[in-house]
Amino acid sequence: MKVSLSWLKDYVSIETDIHDLASALTMAGLEVESIAKPFDYLEKVVVGRIIEIKPHPNAGKLKICQVDAGDRILQVVCGAPNAEDNLVAPLALPGTVLPDGPLLTKCEIRGEISEGMLCSEKELELGEDGSGIMVLPDNLRAGSNIASAMNLSDYVLEIGLTPNRSDCLSIIGIAREIAALQKSRIKYPDISPPVKSKEIFDFTSVTIEAPEHCPRYTAGLVKDINVAPSPFWLRKRLLSIGQRPINNIVDITNFIMLECGQPLHAFDFDLLEGSRIVVRTATKGETFTTIDRKERILDPDMLMICDGKKPVAIAGVMGGLNSEIVNSTKRVLIESAYFNPLSIRKTSKKIGLSTEASYRFERGIDPDGTVRALVRAASLMTDMGKGKSIKGIIDQYPLIQKKETIELGISATGKVLGTELDKNTIRSLLESIEFKVKNSGPDTIKVTPPSFRVDITRPVDLMEEAARLYGYNRIPASLPLMQSETTQPLKALVIREKIKDIMTGLSFTEAVNYSFISESSCARLNLSSDDPKRRLLHLLNPLTEEQNVMRTSLVPGLLETMHRNLSQQVRNLKFFETGKIFLSKGNESLPEEIEMAAGLMTGGRYSQTWYEKDAECDFYDIKGVVEGLLAGLDIENIRFTKIPVELCCYTRYGYTAKIIAGNETIGIVGEVHPEVHHNFDLKQKAFIFELNCSTLLALSDQDITARLLPKFPASTRDISIITDKSIEAMYILEKINSIGEKLIENTHLFDIFEGASVPAGKRSVSIRITYRSSEKTLEDGEVNNIHKRITDRLSMEFGASLPA
Repeated sequence: MKVSLSWLKDYVSIETDIHDLASALTMAGLEVESIAKPFDYLEKVVVGRIIEIKPHPNAGKLKICQVDAGDRILQVVCGAPNAEDNLVAPLALPGTVLPDGPLLTKCEIRGEISEGMLCSEKELELGEDGSGIMVLPDNLRAGSNIASAMNLSDYVLEIGLTPNRSDCLSIIGIAREIAALQKSRIKYPDISPPVKSKEIFDFTSVTIEAPEHCPRYTAGLVKDINVAPSPFWLRKRLLSIGQRPINNIVDITNFIMLECGQPLHAFDFDLLEGSRIVVRTATKGETFTTIDRKERILDPDMLMICDGKKPVAIAGVMGGLNSEIVNSTKRVLIESAYFNPLSIRKTSKKIGLSTEASYRFERGIDPDGTVRALVRAASLMTDMGKGKSIKGIIDQYPLIQKKETIELGISATGKVLGTELDKNTIRSLLESIEFKVKNSGPDTIKVTPPSFRVDITRPVDLMEEAARLYGYNRIPASLPLMQSETTQPLKALVIREKIKDIMTGLSFTEAVNYSFISESSCARLNLSSDDPKRRLLHLLNPLTEEQNVMRTSLVPGLLETMHRNLSQQVRNLKFFETGKIFLSKGNESLPEEIEMAAGLMTGGRYSQTWYEKDAECDFYDIKGVVEGLLAGLDIENIRFTKIPVELCCYTRYGYTAKIIAGNETIGIVGEVHPEVHHNFDLKQKAFIFELNCSTLLALSDQDITARLLPKFPASTRDISIITDKSIEAMYILEKINSIGEKLIENTHLFDIFEGASVPAGKRSVSIRITYRSSEKTLEDGEVNNIHKRITDRLSMEFGASLPA
């Protein structure tokens, strides 16, 4: 919201420095983001008086003007048709940078020196007239700065308002706040009450067919209007805060909106068929062309302002091309209405059109301010347009908006704010911004907010008002009382941070994706119809169509991240993500939320260097990452087993393993299925893992324990046996560990061989066993006996034989 200092001074006396004012507003909750001088570019533009004109000897349409610049006479080449002797006009001196042009310098035009430029309104952005140089009043002194001479020297404050402060979307709203801070009074515009007359009903009528969308609609009529450029004072007001002047009628509606926060609309009454207004919702598929000449397709819940036959405006957003004010307009119907904020916001978002009017309506305006704004607009149009106002107004108010009285506890306010404000102080603060306050008990008051404060509905809202008006900087700082005992952090957070530390230590980068994915992600992952991941939770108001459901897996996000990186020619990728997935339990229940961790690896195994050959990563690389992660989490007894083909939806069969810890399945690891590669438009192999963090939490040993280092040396032996290819090496390792031999410290698979020396359908599996005693050094004979028993046991259990 931009506000002009000189405009503010029309309503409140401001004696303080501009920077002190900005600081005071900021501390009161109205953050001043910037302070600017809107007409600073006129610094080198002065008042010039033409004292002599001669024809240009080398150009028939140009003239050579001798211009009095105050301290000297300058020669200026000018082509304006209205240039004449003794004319006072703006003179831009060399060094001026005009809003739409380059740096102005002394130059030669068709052989004659020009030491400046006589400017039009349009060139100075002080109006729309570019047909000739701007004519200034005769009494201005030549050489004086034009900004000072025309009272354009001003400051503009840009205030960042929170969405609840719609009352400050006006000059009067900000002036009201300043008056409260200065403990002074605000001076409202002098507006006479509307004339009680039914004359207007002889000309027009208003029918509200959708009162839930439009609780109040007021209208007035002005005839015999003369549409013309606005007077300079009005144009100056609009230009100072970045509004473009159009004509006196439209400028008045914008002026009133900026002055008091009530958006208005002016219709060319002679273009309204049936000479009446009907407020209704649109029909499905109905089209409408707005003033910006764009055709809009309407929905049934969009509110329209119509005449007797057709729509003439999208209520609260923008008027129509078929009823706009033009130069030939003679009769104007003024609309001043209160629309349902939710209705306007939905309409604005659906058609993708935000305007100054919709910005105010969707935040909530003063329902009691419609008549005042209407009467003021009609009065200004009568004066500036030399028209005549039809007596009386139409005020349709089917749903009266009432402000409820709120009871506020004085002690409760002090407790919440940490202050000791007494009843009289709180009452004085609230009354300074026009709240009505009555005593209701020894420790309570009853407060009725004014109609323009649509955001005040609860006692805490009143407490906030008291705090900001009292001054946040005056509230003493105090530390909350805290118990001396410390609490342990949540284990779920601890394990999440631990996963992040371990994965970054494994040279993986953390990815953070939206929790929203496309509904098509399930099909792109080749999920079966009965897969739990198809229990999708749809969003009521999705950001985009590509983010219309809550994610049921972290994998789509990682694959999309891989696709984006590949499109940027980044092919060596290692990243992971932790976060929740959401499985729907029906519309009546909250979804099941499961904490997951997932990772993806693709491209080269190592960064490309002169001493390493290129090598693509494979299944065993990502499997090693999982083993390192689980080891870092102190999760033991990990094993990997193959997954049946029917369960390999988005991973490749034969290159996918189920991860088991003890008796718990904790996730999967494997290569992404080729069809999924195609669905996500991925041009190279990728390997992923998924882990259930909720299960990891139960398995992870959060308590750090220590044990003595072994005193005695270890002894290792190798076993090589030939088994059927269908027997997984994991089962052989499990069998060795289940024998219960106390001296076995570790088992390790170090080789698998298939070849001519091994029978068809068989393979050689080689395992290294580490033996150690905590009491003595083991002798070879003792170790050999144990090793032979284990070898015989394996041969019997798996029908295995020893290599020849």
